[in-house]
Amino acid sequence: MQDKIVIKGAREHNLKNISLELPRNKLIVFTGLSGSGKSSLAFDTIFAEGQRRYVESLSAYARQFLGQMDKPDVDEIEGLSPAISIDQKAHSANPRSTVATITEIYDYMRVLFARIGSPRCPRDGRPIQKLTVEEIVDQIVRREVELHRGDGSAKKKSQSGEVTVLAPVVRGRKGEYHQLLYDLYNAGFSEVRVDGKMRSLRSRLVLSRFRSHTIELVVDRIPLGWPLEGNKAFRSRLAEAVEIALDRGNEVVAAILDDGSEVTMSSRFSCPNDGFSFPEIEPRLFSFNSPYGACEFCHGIGTESIWSETICPKCLGKRLRDEALHVFIGEKNIVELTGMSIGEAVSFFKKVPLTEREQEIASAILKEVQGRLQFMLDVGLDYLTLNRVAGTLSGGEAQRIRLASQIGSRLVGTLYILDEPTIGLHQRDNARLIETLEKLRELGNTIIVVEHDEDTILASDYLVDIGPGAGKHGGKIVVAGRTVDLLNRKGAVVGDPKKSLTLQYLFGEKEISVPEKRRKDSREKIRIVGAEENNLKKIDLEIPLRRFVCVTGVSGSGKSTLVDDILFRAVSNKLNGTHYRAGKHRALLGVEYLDKVIEIDQSPIGRTPRSNPATYTGAWMHIRELFTATEEARIRGYKPGRFSFNVPGGRCEHCEGHGSIAIEMHFLPTVWVRCDVCKGRRFDRETLEVVYKGKNIHDILKMTIEDADGFFRDIPFIHDKLRILREVGLDYLELGQSATTLSGGEAQRVKLGNELARRATGRTLYILDEPTVGLHYADVQKLVDVLQRLVSTGNTVVVIEHNLDVVKSADWVIDLGPEGGDRGGQVIAAGTPEEVAQKAGSYTGAELRRVLKK
Repeated sequence: MQDKIVIKGAREHNLKNISLELPRNKLIVFTGLSGSGKSSLAFDTIFAEGQRRYVESLSAYARQFLGQMDKPDVDEIEGLSPAISIDQKAHSANPRSTVATITEIYDYMRVLFARIGSPRCPRDGRPIQKLTVEEIVDQIVRREVELHRGDGSAKKKSQSGEVTVLAPVVRGRKGEYHQLLYDLYNAGFSEVRVDGKMRSLRSRLVLSRFRSHTIELVVDRIPLGWPLEGNKAFRSRLAEAVEIALDRGNEVVAAILDDGSEVTMSSRFSCPNDGFSFPEIEPRLFSFNSPYGACEFCHGIGTESIWSETICPKCLGKRLRDEALHVFIGEKNIVELTGMSIGEAVSFFKKVPLTEREQEIASAILKEVQGRLQFMLDVGLDYLTLNRVAGTLSGGEAQRIRLASQIGSRLVGTLYILDEPTIGLHQRDNARLIETLEKLRELGNTIIVVEHDEDTILASDYLVDIGPGAGKHGGKIVVAGRTVDLLNRKGAVVGDPKKSLTLQYLFGEKEISVPEKRRKDSREKIRIVGAEENNLKKIDLEIPLRRFVCVTGVSGSGKSTLVDDILFRAVSNKLNGTHYRAGKHRALLGVEYLDKVIEIDQSPIGRTPRSNPATYTGAWMHIRELFTATEEARIRGYKPGRFSFNVPGGRCEHCEGHGSIAIEMHFLPTVWVRCDVCKGRRFDRETLEVVYKGKNIHDILKMTIEDADGFFRDIPFIHDKLRILREVGLDYLELGQSATTLSGGEAQRVKLGNELARRATGRTLYILDEPTVGLHYADVQKLVDVLQRLVSTGNTVVVIEHNLDVVKSADWVIDLGPEGGDRGGQVIAAGTPEEVAQKAGSYTGAELRRVLKK
């Protein structure tokens, strides 16, 4: 096998016809300024070509789309392995998707509970034993005798004095079931109940394969009072029906009176005390996605509806029916087990007492569960609970979960491409993540990581620095070579190490300097009293106002709970009149010192591909008005709507202004291909004939923010907005770049630029969550300057951050911990960076000591 990946003539986006050789089975880091071309090379060229070749190797059904799939703009790539992309947009917003379901741990747990779980009666808590076929038959006979010798209620209900005994063979599953019905007829049975209706097996039954069906076999019709104890023919027929039902994994057996009322006769799991019959214990009993296992009131959501936060009154948020909650392994039901943190679950499965027979049955399943849990432990996710909803995970957490799952798959000879896996990770945990990447490499895989983290760069085998600038000023290989050689200044395979901005920061030739003095003696403060949401331990703390404040701590220590769930929501409710459910706390004091609060998070700037930086900042409205005022537009009578791709009139109606068409791949993510009518230009021919300074509306959308800033320099309304976007380091973005292609960090900086463009009022509280995502050292310097400028005009900036260059630049640091999850939630240190650096027991303090010494 070729020992190199050879890339020839890559020109995707801003790449300048670059050629590069990368070693296989190594850990490779792509670094460089934001917008320099790292993602264009890693994802849009290498991964895109790997995906295209994979699809090409599939069936004719898959290949029919290849004529529409754009090949990356590259001459040739040799030595390319099957590629897997692990990005930060992997988590689902589905409320049913959890950490346990994403990693497939929940699937294994369901099988585990079905095979070795111990059921208990929901009524009296007594253990329930599995019955044999003969015991089931005995119990049905006894039940029938008790039913008809009792108070005569069955006789009163029954008009003909007859009971129909049923054994279910299909429960709520789709299919036509021709063969099953034919086999039942050949076995001597003559009647079934299908979806509640009695049907003869002698007639041809046609069932829809698209609908769920319930098929119950009619064992016999028994006259009331008929002696069953010695009726061998009935017992034989009943035993045969019971075996058929058990073979198909269904509960058995019910009796139906001729007035339509039903009586459960027996099941494979029945309470010896009160006769309570359990449904068949199978994996779907523990699925909140299946009608068989989900709570019948909330249908497995856990709340009254998907739009409500009110806990379901039936299951109390546990999602499952009562029977599923009464199956136990080691005194824990499946809900209690998924309520554990990953660290707790690892300990539980190491100590769970199992008999020799249970161990033999469960050994393969336990190996999978324990392996996946250990992988997540290794990437610093010990604090996450298994039932954590996927939509609440950060991009970094979701990416590391997928990374752990990939290690569990044990693939060999694969190319993995990751996008900043250290996001959201404290420096203390970097070593564990790097060790995980090295394990993936040692299996015989090639790892390409787009990253700025210093620890990851230093641990890499090969380093590629792309630049030298961003956008049109980037797209070249500044330097590439073995990392150890570059760090020892021994030269490079490609480029000149002296021209690498990254190496200059690593060598200490450039640095983000510590402020000469910090803002102190703030008399105005926000005081939070008794914060105890999630893992917070009833903490009290003060946040000085008119200051640059960093909240730090290891992953899961309680930073987001404190800042987002309590501080932002409570202040917003008081100042903005919102109705957020603020995290639990006793009091919030000092809000009177603020005029407004703004949270600048990493959520997308729009929900559709049509949203872009121009529309979000409001610059697009002025640009459309500018085109409307041109002589050609006035002659034609065009209004501003003519230059909008969101409404009919001037846009291309074939793609409805997207510029591309979505192709559903079913087995792969949706592929967007260029519209063959407008050729990706989004507007119709007549609209594109109108120009301003030689540019049509599509040309404007394709401009970078840097180019557009110069083009509209004489238009203040547009120039002011674009200038601010440049100041936050977004020169390289195109005005019309789809919101769905922006990283979380880029979206956050667009929002930050939009806020900076507004008229400054002071007395505003700005809250940001990891704004350094995707930023190179040089870009971090720009960000720090912008945040300091906000504070200098009388505002307060509170940032959740791990980047030490930002933390050391703050006026005040609040460090939470000491660990994540239940072992976190305390204030470990609060003060200036220098004061926190001297605090014993603070992981952030220890890292700050090292940085401040430099």
